[in-house]
Amino acid sequence: MVAPKYQRVLLKISGESLKGSATTGIDPEAVNYMAQQIGQVHRMGIQLAIVIGGGNIWRGGQAERWGMDRATADYSGMLATIINALALQDALEKRGIITRTQSALQIQAVAEPYIRRRAMRHLEKGRVVIFSAGTGNPFMTTDTASALRALEIGAEVLLMAKNNVDGVYDSNPHINPDAKRFASLDYLEALNRRLEVMDSTAVSLCMENKLPIVVFNIFEQDSMQSILSGDPVGTTITASD
Repeated sequence: MVAPKYQRVLLKISGESLKGSATTGIDPEAVNYMAQQIGQVHRMGIQLAIVIGGGNIWRGGQAERWGMDRATADYSGMLATIINALALQDALEKRGIITRTQSALQIQAVAEPYIRRRAMRHLEKGRVVIFSAGTGNPFMTTDTASALRALEIGAEVLLMAKNNVDGVYDSNPHINPDAKRFASLDYLEALNRRLEVMDSTAVSLCMENKLPIVVFNIFEQDSMQSILSGDPVGTTITASD
């Protein structure tokens, strides 16, 4: 077996990925597929933390357009991420993978509070850690939570799992058949081009701390395992030479 390129990684999974082919909610097949892919990485001996979104259940921006207070809408979205985290935790533990869910909101009946050193200790013991409820603050996306948690736990790379595109393109590949996929990008180029990678706060945080980002399609079989083995998959965003 090829030695993994990274020893500790953070995987960002969008809530959209968990709805599979459905229009909303959680698709058991999609969750089990995620668990299977994570299991492959876990067997490589890699320490894996996960940040999960909640867009399959709730979107704060949409609720705000309905007239809801933005902070209230965002807190509701945080609760949606906890539901997704528990679903993924259950699927992982059914595969024999010890998993801990930590929440940035106090909800101790179902999840541990987020404590950085405890999370790192779980990783050192070979447990998968799922971070839910974003940063615990409204107006902050789960993309920003991903960058923040990755830096806090000392992850070597941030994996941005997409469910409908295999990297970063210069235009929308679903609209423009001639769209060009980038094999690599500089942080500043990603920001200046306003490419739909992740929100600008998250990209800036990674840039300031030189944390590489890999954008890939998690529904391409074994794509995550290939990235962690050192194969060129998706789009890598780093500082230019």
